Amino acid sequence: MAAYRNGQRINLVLDWDGTCTVDDSLVEAIRTFGDPAVFDRKFPSYAESLTAEVGTIRADGDAVSAWAVENVRLRPGFHALVERYRPVIVSSGLPQLIRPVLAREGVAADLRCNDADPSPGGWRLRFRDEGVCPVCGDKCKRRSLPVEHPIVYAGDGISDRCAALAADRLFARAWLATHLASRGVPYEPFESLDEIAAALS
Repeated sequence: MAAYRNGQRINLVLDWDGTCTVDDSLVEAIRTFGDPAVFDRKFPSYAESLTAEVGTIRADGDAVSAWAVENVRLRPGFHALVERYRPVIVSSGLPQLIRPVLAREGVAADLRCNDADPSPGGWRLRFRDEGVCPVCGDKCKRRSLPVEHPIVYAGDGISDRCAALAADRLFARAWLATHLASRGVPYEPFESLDEIAAALS
């Protein structure tokens, strides 16, 4: 749901891992419950990489969710930003890692993410959108964005690279900031979500 500031509608979209959270919860879950050696392998596409990474997780879904509740830390300013702008959270991550943390924090949010079927033989990733993105030719988050503009997007990683380019205003940190700078795409840096809230005020 969009929010209004000074009469202008703002459709704020937040990536989850590394944007809403201090650390990448999916990466940490794979390190804890899967095989971190998968990060050393090379894959032809982001979709194949993510599928392989998630496929190394062999723990029970409830155990992974309980771990997330105990270990995932939110970036400073999360509550204030969510309360004021009611953002859409668009993630390549998994509900088993995201929804329990939102519940822990008492936050109801529009979450659009991938899913996975836990299995002792390795979790099976299910992408939110069928097929590949017509813009980048990979499985990405662009098609999960709100239809209405202007879109304000905040992200940090490789999974944001295509969706970010569809936004009207960009906040970026870490890998995404470096990527955008290398392409000459303007963005506003952030480390805390308080900085984004202040910039939008």
